[in-house]
Amino acid sequence: MRIYRFVTRVPGGLMVVPLFVGMFINTFFPGLLQIGGFTQALSGVGYPTILGMYLFTVGTKMTVRAAPRMLVRGFGLLTAKVGTATLFALAVAHLFDGSVLGLSTLAVMVAMSDTNGGMFLALTGVMGDKEDSGTYVVQSIETGPFLTMLIFVGTGLAVIPWLTMVSVIAPIVVGAILGNLDDELKEFFASHEPIIIPFMAFTLGQTINLKSVVTAGLPGVALGLTVVIVTGVVCIAMDRLLGGSGIAGAAASSTAGNSAAVPQAVALADTSFAPVAAAATVQVTASVIVTAILTPLLTAWWYRRLARTQLAEPAQHGVKEAARDTSV
Repeated sequence: MRIYRFVTRVPGGLMVVPLFVGMFINTFFPGLLQIGGFTQALSGVGYPTILGMYLFTVGTKMTVRAAPRMLVRGFGLLTAKVGTATLFALAVAHLFDGSVLGLSTLAVMVAMSDTNGGMFLALTGVMGDKEDSGTYVVQSIETGPFLTMLIFVGTGLAVIPWLTMVSVIAPIVVGAILGNLDDELKEFFASHEPIIIPFMAFTLGQTINLKSVVTAGLPGVALGLTVVIVTGVVCIAMDRLLGGSGIAGAAASSTAGNSAAVPQAVALADTSFAPVAAAATVQVTASVIVTAILTPLLTAWWYRRLARTQLAEPAQHGVKEAARDTSV
């Protein structure tokens, strides 16, 4: 059986498939893993531990060694993506009392603020250049719950104790320090991150009931469409403004598969989000799938548009030269 091949063909499969397996068990066989010991550690109670491991590996991939222009464009895309997400989240919180069309402030913020890194690197690698791909060095800050928590606290949308914030960023900081001190450590942990993701997704699924999918699924699809259209337009404009082609901006219009773990992490830090965390997880997962389909289409469309423009410019230049020669 080619199980792995099937899983990897699903958009965000290493996160999405184990997540739904965990939800299935929790919904129909809730006591299956509740037998104590190592088996129960793979249920929802083990989620915080595995999340901590994941945050450490994320930290090891963050590097401070990058070209200045690449850093500027990376910060620009980060600001555009996260800034747009923050504005939308604030609008939902203050104009719609925290929910619009079944979408919570938490779901909107998480889905719109975190780019699918693997997809971004693949798309910019094929249709962009090395500088486009290199902008993800800065964008990787989006990964994990810390940035979402920081923004929620800063905007007054959440009340999270400072020690809890430190506990979230500590594994990332330690990983970043080690990753920048030793390239071999960086490569080792970065290459083994995919091993952690299915376990993180499975334990997360153990905290969610599939019944929530029925009510949260369609709003999640709408959320995915919003992510592609809104963040796509904003990020393309920002990339062009900073001297890029717009390819990196288009490739950033997605939701990271790993972001499905963020709503529950935020709910652990601020229990006021606990009632909406399960639905938000399903909605973010739906956005992951929708953007995995549409972001490559948007990037390819923008790439073809650039190609047509570049072909047209020499032709127009030639016509002008011919007209000038004729007049002479």
